[in-house]
Amino acid sequence: MSIAGFQFDNSYARELEGFYVPWKGAEVPGPRMIRFNRPLADELGLDAEALDSEAGAAIFAGHTAPEGAAPLAMAYAGHQFGGFSPQLGDGRALLLGEVIDTNGMRRDIHLKGSGRTPFSRGGDGKAVLGPVLREYIIGEAMHALGVPSTRALAAVETGEQVMRQDGPEPGAVLARVASSHLRVGTFQFFAARGETERLRQLADYAIARHYPELSGQPDRYLGLLRAVRNRQAALIAKWVLVGFVHGVMNTDNMTISGETIDYGPCAFIDGYDPAAVFSSIDQHGRYAYGNQPKIAQWNLARLAETLLDLINPDDSDDAVRQAGEVVNGFPLVYERAWLSGMRAKLGLVTEQAGDMELATGLMAVLETQNADFTRVFRSLSLAVSGDAASTRALFDNPAGFDVWLPLWQSRLEREEVPVDERGQTMNRVNPVYVPRNHMVEAALASATKGDLAPFERLLSVLEDPYTERPGLEVFALGAPSDFGPYTTYCGT
Repeated sequence: MSIAGFQFDNSYARELEGFYVPWKGAEVPGPRMIRFNRPLADELGLDAEALDSEAGAAIFAGHTAPEGAAPLAMAYAGHQFGGFSPQLGDGRALLLGEVIDTNGMRRDIHLKGSGRTPFSRGGDGKAVLGPVLREYIIGEAMHALGVPSTRALAAVETGEQVMRQDGPEPGAVLARVASSHLRVGTFQFFAARGETERLRQLADYAIARHYPELSGQPDRYLGLLRAVRNRQAALIAKWVLVGFVHGVMNTDNMTISGETIDYGPCAFIDGYDPAAVFSSIDQHGRYAYGNQPKIAQWNLARLAETLLDLINPDDSDDAVRQAGEVVNGFPLVYERAWLSGMRAKLGLVTEQAGDMELATGLMAVLETQNADFTRVFRSLSLAVSGDAASTRALFDNPAGFDVWLPLWQSRLEREEVPVDERGQTMNRVNPVYVPRNHMVEAALASATKGDLAPFERLLSVLEDPYTERPGLEVFALGAPSDFGPYTTYCGT
């Protein structure tokens, strides 16, 4: 065991030679720990005390590789805004290694912003403090909201200035943890080269790591496609149910594990708007809030294309038919996941006819009013007891809500659930606090000027999003009118 508690078991490096380039992080002048996630370190079986230090900062900056690490840059391809790039890869990131956590789960430790690699394509391989802290806070917020996600282990300043469009900014590296960093784009990399045996090797590795129940099955590759579909449908439903917009759903950002990855131009909606776009380069709304299920299905189709020769190497037409059935089943799987989550948000315990119409009816009302998505659902826990005033107050014109309200109340009456119990159950799935865009921006602006207090305060609020606490009312509010349209940028 190394001094910091790392017990690496690097299966990707060991079993998939040729799928990566062994590489080292760049040396940096002054690595300094900005934020260390001690509870996550404990979960990983690491020595938090030893790592929350200058030595830990050097490790998580990529400056020093701990004993047993096998740092490497992963190869992958991807469709970016619909256009295919046959070689992308870890251009500013390294897989440091894998550990088995205290629950027996294999976890990647991955560095983002650790310098140039052979996949950098002209970039500097660096990251800056603002984007690193954005990914830290959004990833931890998503985890607290119950959304499968990469998590932040450490944010480290490198002691150098990195040039960006608006001038020099403090360099930083994010150490993040994931079930794996296998992506649709990983499969695309080898499919584009016609390397069927390597695709088989990759698929068998993905199955063993994420879907071991399929191992050895004769139809395991079709089963892999179906399993990824189901996890991605459940994931996107969770995104939509909490108002999250990923912003850059390229195939290299769609994981095989079903976790959220790569928080760049991401945001949370205030007012409900299916057309909401926050990315500066998404000019046509490809990755808009309401388009996310369709894009997930499109990405799944790209994964299906890579698996055809494995699904049935002797009959391509049959392979296309089988894979097509799986891909075409995505909307129904997604709809079921979304409706199940929506029932919970509305306090419904049983499945009854008309529930879809009831749920979509509320969405239609919200859209016409641009009403605050998070606050409306949270306030409904009061409305179950007959006090709908706080919900009505969130609408500029509550006429549509007044039509919908008795339909919902009638539906509730068909279930024998105590009012208090129903309200408490709703409050466990309808958050009070989400990463409001204006709050995130204010915290990041202060952090880049050396004041981490607002960042720490916001993070502490978001770590417990379902418990309403006195004194935190401002964190539950949408952006002020003078905040203006919100735009994020790739790399931020």
